[in-house]
Amino acid sequence: MYHYTDFDDAFLKERNAQFRAQVERRIDGSLTEDEFKPLRLMNGLYLQLHAYMLRVAIPYGTLNSRQMEKLADIADRWDKGYGHFTTRQNIQYNWPELRDVPDMLDALAEVNMHAIQTSGNTIRNVTADHFAGAAADEVADPRPVAELIRQWSTDHPEFQFLPRKFKVAVTGAAADRAVIKAHDIGLQIVEKDGTLGFKVIVGGGLGRTPMIGKVLYEFVSQEDLLPTLEAIVSVYNLLGRRDNKYKARIKITVHENGIEDIRARVDSRYKLIREQFTGIDQQMLARIEADFATPTFVKSDVTPYHSTYQHDPLFRSWADTNIAAHKNPDYAIVSISLKAHGKTPGDATSRQMRLMAQLAKRYGHDELRISHEQNVILPHVHKGDLPSVYYALKAEGLGTANIGLISDIIACPGMDYCALATARSIPIAQEIATHFDALKLEHEVGPLKIKISGCINACGHHHVGHIGILGLDRAGVENYQITLGGDGTEDAQIGERAGPGFSADEIIPAVERIVMAYLDLRDSPAETFLNTYRRLGLAPFKAALYPEAAANAA
Repeated sequence: MYHYTDFDDAFLKERNAQFRAQVERRIDGSLTEDEFKPLRLMNGLYLQLHAYMLRVAIPYGTLNSRQMEKLADIADRWDKGYGHFTTRQNIQYNWPELRDVPDMLDALAEVNMHAIQTSGNTIRNVTADHFAGAAADEVADPRPVAELIRQWSTDHPEFQFLPRKFKVAVTGAAADRAVIKAHDIGLQIVEKDGTLGFKVIVGGGLGRTPMIGKVLYEFVSQEDLLPTLEAIVSVYNLLGRRDNKYKARIKITVHENGIEDIRARVDSRYKLIREQFTGIDQQMLARIEADFATPTFVKSDVTPYHSTYQHDPLFRSWADTNIAAHKNPDYAIVSISLKAHGKTPGDATSRQMRLMAQLAKRYGHDELRISHEQNVILPHVHKGDLPSVYYALKAEGLGTANIGLISDIIACPGMDYCALATARSIPIAQEIATHFDALKLEHEVGPLKIKISGCINACGHHHVGHIGILGLDRAGVENYQITLGGDGTEDAQIGERAGPGFSADEIIPAVERIVMAYLDLRDSPAETFLNTYRRLGLAPFKAALYPEAAANAA
């Protein structure tokens, strides 16, 4: 992973000292909250329902054990002993005191971490495939270029006050595990005539106007990537709307002007700025790539894995759901579920963080990843060590065998924390998970992604959930709309709204009706929910969801 240089250390030290002075001025009353707001947002600090919230960047989701241990220390010292991992591969602390935030930032700097540009109308934390550097289907590791983009975009003088926030995601595989088509810019590493380059997608996004991104360029060379990104963001900065924040994202800019017009503008801008890129960025990339060298894998006995798989059904269930193919056949990618039934999706206690750090150090080449699905990944675990990893996880409540199943729910913090939320997300996710666990159905149902948002901003990615749930306020009462058939993969699709919403008491039975309909409608146990939906469409699921309306229509 990337190691900070002397420049990085000095930059962060100066930046943190500057913010410490700003916090002191806010506390002594020299700055009003309105004056302080843009300053704190530049440093990842929000004012939520009950307290300030600090959002810490985990660039492209990559951590080492020392960093994870520091996150645990911060949770214990300045928060309430836990942190919340988000769909942006960040971690949020929900209860810091304002006076403590500068100390938190200094503690993060000790392990090469920060909270810069995790908020505000700027280029946010660059995300990537959480299996990067390990996946068997990967063309190339996307993290070096994600780090290059992070360095290019950090404190970029032209892009600190964009029309709206701006999000970039990168994947190095054909299978999209980074939801690149729902980002302002999505990048996929591709190969053309033996040369690696990038497919560039623009104008994706969710929120109140969900859109799937459009291909701007099928292939951009590695040398041309940063100039192309600079041209895209420059065009958006000039053309994007500032009269209405709900129409300010680049997806609206692309929609209103058309992809051909945007391409022509980007081409024109690119020609003006290309010569400014003299190759220094490629020299930087070469240095960065050295930090992402593949670990030295060992050849050892895999018998413990096969023996335990054969004799322990709980381990077998976990292995079947929570491990993925590694590029080295003696290794596996382990997904650690932060979705134990009845728990808050994405939350990890300091004790759990320390355990995951210890496992990474002992069994995982000192690497961890945070997924956009709010889970933690050990990307490089020898198969012979899988039983030891599993039993250690199980002892701390981290051994739930549900990755990709109905209880592996993405959920935003909702009205329990967020000042923007209009409904609760966490209790609904908890109730769905415990309900289907009690029914003992989730392994029978198989792959099914439920995503829940507590407001129209869609931080829970409900638009691309196989079953999406959006919580809204209807005359002071929580109301939950359901969308079906969404997909955040390479076949990305926005879900279809099923019909009228449901109350908090009605939403769990409604989800159960959908699932039971799927079990009746699938042509075999091998046909997934999403494939069944694509084969049959909305109608039979809508009939199951609204039986009275279906009966009246008949």
